[in-house]
Amino acid sequence: MFDELTSKLAGVFRKLTGRGRLSEQDVRDALRDVRRILLEADVNLGVARDFIKRVESRAVGTEILQSVAPGQQVVKVVFDELVQLLGGGAGQGMQFPSNRSAVVLMAGLQGSGKTTSAAKLARYWRERGKRVLLAALDLRRPAAIDQLEVLGRSIDVPVHLDRKATDAVTLAGQARHRADREGFDLLIADTAGRLHVDEELMAEVERVQRALDPTDTLLVLDGMTGQDAVQIAEAFTKRLRVTGFLLTKMDGDARGGAALSLRTVCGAPIRFLGVGEKVDALEPFHADRLASRILGMGDVLTLVERAQERLDHTKAEALEKKLRKERFTLEDFLGQLQEMKKLGPLDELMKMIPGARLPAGAQIDERELKRTEAIIQSMTAGERERPQIIDGSRRKRIARGSGTTVQDVNRLLRQFEQTQAMLKRFGGKRGRLPMGMR
Repeated sequence: MFDELTSKLAGVFRKLTGRGRLSEQDVRDALRDVRRILLEADVNLGVARDFIKRVESRAVGTEILQSVAPGQQVVKVVFDELVQLLGGGAGQGMQFPSNRSAVVLMAGLQGSGKTTSAAKLARYWRERGKRVLLAALDLRRPAAIDQLEVLGRSIDVPVHLDRKATDAVTLAGQARHRADREGFDLLIADTAGRLHVDEELMAEVERVQRALDPTDTLLVLDGMTGQDAVQIAEAFTKRLRVTGFLLTKMDGDARGGAALSLRTVCGAPIRFLGVGEKVDALEPFHADRLASRILGMGDVLTLVERAQERLDHTKAEALEKKLRKERFTLEDFLGQLQEMKKLGPLDELMKMIPGARLPAGAQIDERELKRTEAIIQSMTAGERERPQIIDGSRRKRIARGSGTTVQDVNRLLRQFEQTQAMLKRFGGKRGRLPMGMR
């Protein structure tokens, strides 16, 4: 997420923080570079200009320039202003009326990811104890109904649909009535994709909004499109009561222009970020956390929340008991690898850990993890329990079974021995297990 933007900003701030003293001209030169970087990231020109003015007014002053660590103070000012640019605090949460269902209307262009995002949002709230109903109101694209039905089934959420319906407004009213009648906490309505210049379709979504009387109207935007997304948002907000934005494809090489410009240009906040294709790849938006990621400071809170949501805590407790008894096996090692995969790509996890930066251009080879899994899965139960019995002939058999080499098997066994030795130093001391092992 914003890899290029983060890398370029890091280069500018590295020069500032590496100096013991800063002059006003040093700060102005650095901010000129920051302005250029923001524009290259497709940030709105007016937004970038006003942002730099605010930072400069705070950063060029005696209090900061004569402080013990002036470079760090300037970065702190940039962080604070970046948080405000992105919308301030955590933002307004979802409101659930006590007397009827809450309703979220999903709108946007065709291909922006509305249908998948509707399912992601449904799963998000179902995991938080809400009864959710999806409504298939995209009557322009028959495959959209099938897609939402399949997604709804995969997350155990019912879908209100009518394959014979021709009027989205009438179907919207029926979905609203069903949600209220059956006591659902939340109705999420997936609408047809439409160009903001298509008068007929824009008038239709206005009528759908009136029929649903939604608690929230989320405009789904492709985060990869930069200023195009902002222009689309401007057009939609003139016709609809848009209460927030959901940015998709944020796990790709998004330049940042949309995320950094939307709040200022359109007034409504970003509410969610789509960070992958899977149905659990949705994150609530937090301005301070995203600002921290953009500046390369990590995002520990999101990492912790993801771990709490996705990891099997029963397995973690059982593993801790085994570690206390110094009984960590290759079966446990395999289980830990599979649990880690639930948290997402490793290079993305690295960015959430402050200070854990890969060298420029370096990447984590996910294939290495797959090779490790294949090697362990090619072992017998006895070999996983007691790897010391794995002699030369067994190593050849394991290598053949896993499609790897004997050298790969030897490397894994050495790594496992080192891990065991490290854990023995902690295992008998309560409260001192390494992070991730407790």
